[in-house]
Amino acid sequence: MAWLLVIVAGILETGFAVCLKLSHGFTRIWPTVAFCCFALGSFGLLTLSLRKLDVGPAYAVWTGIGAAGTAVYGMVFLGDLVSTLKIVSITLVIVGVIGLQLSGSAR
Repeated sequence: MAWLLVIVAGILETGFAVCLKLSHGFTRIWPTVAFCCFALGSFGLLTLSLRKLDVGPAYAVWTGIGAAGTAVYGMVFLGDLVSTLKIVSITLVIVGVIGLQLSGSAR
């Protein structure tokens, strides 16, 4: 259950990163409100998961999901540059997160 919270928190991290861009420096109200909601949800779920999980792997998974999700969202929906190096790098982040999961460091 704790890992599920980390995964959802990582997805919410993607949401708050995207809303941060869409808020244009907190000058647009609805993306700013969405940013606050996603950020509170993400940090809240990560906090709950840390009651049962080691901080290192949980934080790495959370940031990995957020970074990869934000990069993919940007390429698909926001017109960010798509390159082979970027796709390989995102893949390496995901492989690293999976490696942490399989390393036995999780309880």
